[in-house]
Amino acid sequence: MILSPISYLDCIVFCIFLAPQLVIRVGLFETISVVLQCLPFLLLELPYSFIRERYLTKHGDQSSFVRQASPFEDFVIRCVRYAFANIHPSVGRVFFSKQVALPFLRFRMLRHGYIMSPVHWHEHEDYIYRDASLEKVSGYLDNTDPTKRPDLCVYYAHGKGKSNALRSGIIMAADHIQGGGFSMGSSYFYLEFLLSWLDLLKKAGYENPSIFALEYTLVPDDSFPKQLEEAIAGYDHVLSTVGDSWRVCVGGDSAGATIILNLLLHLANMGHQADVMDGIGQWQLPKPALAVLISPWVSLVSDKHHNTRSDYLDAGNLHIYAEEYAGDDLSPHDPLLSPGQNRDIDWWRRATPDHGFFVAYGNEEVLAPETEGLIQFWKKGDIKVVDRRETGGIHAWPVASLFLSESNKRLTGLKAIVQEIRNNIE
Repeated sequence: MILSPISYLDCIVFCIFLAPQLVIRVGLFETISVVLQCLPFLLLELPYSFIRERYLTKHGDQSSFVRQASPFEDFVIRCVRYAFANIHPSVGRVFFSKQVALPFLRFRMLRHGYIMSPVHWHEHEDYIYRDASLEKVSGYLDNTDPTKRPDLCVYYAHGKGKSNALRSGIIMAADHIQGGGFSMGSSYFYLEFLLSWLDLLKKAGYENPSIFALEYTLVPDDSFPKQLEEAIAGYDHVLSTVGDSWRVCVGGDSAGATIILNLLLHLANMGHQADVMDGIGQWQLPKPALAVLISPWVSLVSDKHHNTRSDYLDAGNLHIYAEEYAGDDLSPHDPLLSPGQNRDIDWWRRATPDHGFFVAYGNEEVLAPETEGLIQFWKKGDIKVVDRRETGGIHAWPVASLFLSESNKRLTGLKAIVQEIRNNIE
């Protein structure tokens, strides 16, 4: 199921769903305060900057993103950039929540003639007994035929999140159009993106592909290693559902990609410990076949993070979120939770999926320098990695473009991901 791009009508309907949830979950006076705070931007700064930079600035002096973006893409990204830098995450949580995102998707489906979803999906919540403790796994699953084992499972971790699960299939990836930095978001906001991914996987030749989208605990509700523990439990659940790790692709965008890298490093470390002990511990899990990373946040804090004219992320806020994710006992520079700081190439070799990494990112991203640095480190260490660097691209553009871009280019990034999966997982 691939719906048409977001329209101005969709934006109005989304605000209609959003408004009462803000009043309920944030409060009436707080909501009014946020609206008043945004009015100068919406009425003055936004139209002025949009017209000046888009229509009154020479083409060569425009940012790389503006030069190639449609007016609608440009307009929306300016709003997202303002929101990420200025609006409190408590409001962002509502924006990306199930209570807003799910009815909005239902509206979009009805507008396109879908009374019922053509894909089977349902929420899933369970507890897995591992290492003498119960661990919660929550999320949702999508697939075509829930009575059969998936021939491909994508295990997905979004980049802003709390935990929840759907059952029907399996996808792995993680994070946003968004920039929630562990503090906001849900898989429900990604549901249309994941359903489109599932559709393309079917067209690529998979008979019964499936997606498991992990919902992990947001900060400041809890900090690392809570999110890693949930990711491990989710991966364990995926393996029990699919049966074969070589049918599993893990992935994520932004902060979700961070959690996926943390998961892979953790699995490799546990496997190494088991080898040293001359035995395989019951808790050791096999590696997936492939990892797909979209705009990964590889180093949580870095002096290479600088705001760009194009990207909507704000480096200062990212570092605040990183401190919250690390909590009181760890440093955001610790390689256990900031994978870009890990320069142990042997550890990375143990962590690398059987078919390596596929990394998609934009050269205009705040996170681009650190992403490029890790890719080059991997390549020098003979780790298999395929990178897709989009000129003029901004954060998580394969996700964002599905909603914002014109029909002829909105699926370009997602099709490249599907092609890479098809090339490596039969």
